[in-house]
Amino acid sequence: MTHRLPRRAALALPALILARPALALTLPERITQGALVIGRAPGARSAGFEGRTLRVSPEGVFAFGLGRDAGPEATLTLTNRDGRPEVRRIAVAPRHWDIQRLNGLPGRMVSPNADDMNRIRAEQERLNAARRTDTPIPHFAEGFAWPAQGRISGVYGSQRILNGQPRAPHLGLDVAVGVGTPLLAAAGGRVTLAEDLYFTGNTLLIEHGHGVTTLYAHLSRMDVREGQEVGRGQPIGATGATGRVTGPHLHLGMFWFATSVDPHPVLPGGPQP
Repeated sequence: MTHRLPRRAALALPALILARPALALTLPERITQGALVIGRAPGARSAGFEGRTLRVSPEGVFAFGLGRDAGPEATLTLTNRDGRPEVRRIAVAPRHWDIQRLNGLPGRMVSPNADDMNRIRAEQERLNAARRTDTPIPHFAEGFAWPAQGRISGVYGSQRILNGQPRAPHLGLDVAVGVGTPLLAAAGGRVTLAEDLYFTGNTLLIEHGHGVTTLYAHLSRMDVREGQEVGRGQPIGATGATGRVTGPHLHLGMFWFATSVDPHPVLPGGPQP
């Protein structure tokens, strides 16, 4: 005797056969404005964030950044080995931003003249080019170390009032340390810029793979050169008070390409915002 499945069951059978389990994805439990997000999707062939293609390591590691003013939701797209895309909606928690007032700065450091602005624009182009670097080794996935230890004197995202005038938010972490304090690389990577800049003085950029970059500003000395490979914790210079400062400190910035993110949460013991 021949047994036949009911028509409804027969129609459902191909869908059951074709179904695939969703890709395994690991992300931080809470994602906020200003976050550097390190994810893992071992079965992913490729990934994209907000329409931009992400590098994915052979182990499935990838990274993306959310700016200070990121909206409440972002879109991550993963593609499995069969070429099937999966869209994941990511909730982005808002943060509260402090106001920081700095007085006593030289007038030209708050309102540069025309010649200064020409220099600043040229330097910004070099910074932008360095931040476009995208190398394949995910050094960032090995974790970050403090480049110098000291009191936190400035936080990421705070609104800056300079000599009484509102200016752009502070997009970095300030560590109050004396001139000449040894400076260490926060993670392994390649030096993409080593230059004396108008606002940030002696400045180093190190790219840690997949467009993740750290910036070290106001240095008294730079001991590495552009193109040099460095390891996490390697001496790269000394802190100082060059550029626009009210006192000696290290300004530590972090970027995912052109997007500035908060370095504090990914440093050992750094608080979750």
